[in-house]
Amino acid sequence: MMTRIVLLVLDGFGIGALPDAESYGDGGCNTLQRLAAISKGLTLPNLEQLGLGHLGQFQGIRPMVQPEGCFGMLGFATKGKNSLSGHWELAGYVIEAGERPCETFTSELATALEAALGQKTLGNCRAVSLEPIGEFGGQHQKSGAPIAWIDTTGTIFLAAHEQVIPVEELYRLAREARKLLKQLMPIVRVVACPFVGQLGALTVTERRRDFAVEPPGLTLLDHLSRASQLVIGVGKVGDLFSGRGVTRSVPLFQPEAVMDEVVGMFSKVPRGLIYANLPVISPDLHTTVSTLQQFDRRLRDLQECLKIGDVLIITGDHGFDCARPTPGHSREYVPCLVTGPRLARGVDLGTRTTAADLGQTIGEALGATRLPWGDSFLDALRSR
Repeated sequence: MMTRIVLLVLDGFGIGALPDAESYGDGGCNTLQRLAAISKGLTLPNLEQLGLGHLGQFQGIRPMVQPEGCFGMLGFATKGKNSLSGHWELAGYVIEAGERPCETFTSELATALEAALGQKTLGNCRAVSLEPIGEFGGQHQKSGAPIAWIDTTGTIFLAAHEQVIPVEELYRLAREARKLLKQLMPIVRVVACPFVGQLGALTVTERRRDFAVEPPGLTLLDHLSRASQLVIGVGKVGDLFSGRGVTRSVPLFQPEAVMDEVVGMFSKVPRGLIYANLPVISPDLHTTVSTLQQFDRRLRDLQECLKIGDVLIITGDHGFDCARPTPGHSREYVPCLVTGPRLARGVDLGTRTTAADLGQTIGEALGATRLPWGDSFLDALRSR
């Protein structure tokens, strides 16, 4: 019997282009493969033991003869390549609308955003990461106007220095923007990015918050809540689901802090789902390799905490091919690595066409009612 599941989602952990990647400009993308090649080989022994090497050719990562875990690949049926759509699909909700999100900061978007905020904004551009903070930080501190931009996946960012716009006021602005922009963009996420420091050394703080619309339909989290299961969201998980179906949310944004929190929960959360997002992939290649290998080292600490009835699942929400000339989110498969004290080992879970299969599997394992999307692979995980 499975009583507690730990789901770790590595943000941007792609392992190969999806069949429709070319239409997104992502043909041939493979986040992990490129990281491994550029670093002359990754050292990820614990992920290797779980079967990661069976999911592709990644320099430094071997396919183990007898993996400790079950392994497979998850695709995405939802159009898009961002955390919101990725996490919703992992939780069993597929956005069936065929339109892709807006990926440019149009004049219509700028007008709507400034109307929602009741003031002018700086930037109003498209960016991969946090570049507009450095570029417009000086103007922001002089004018008091927040900095706004859209990333390559349609996520809108709103940033302000904590001494110029207090954090709670920035949250209010982001919340208002999300509410009013729904008429223009049905699936919208506005990220509030407070920052501190002086020009040339501006740093985003841990008080980042994501304000997203609620999933239009029920997700795994709703079903688990109705089944009286605990659902603990760590990182931006609670924000991505607007808190719906989440028993408790712990907003953390440093991978080490997330891992510390998850390990500490083994003595506090006896059942249900511990669901964490870890931001391990970034535009900086050196930092990404270091963070990923540090995560792998901490993984053994977590595995040693597993008890009878526990399941550990490691996956991703989209790709982030940071080795391209212009790094950014990419339309990719993500790994699905599953282990636990009483689970089968070395089972190839295959290539799943939708990540909703994982949500269906978790729901069945924890006694929730069936979700509308996805096929469970729980039987393949049971030790024979």
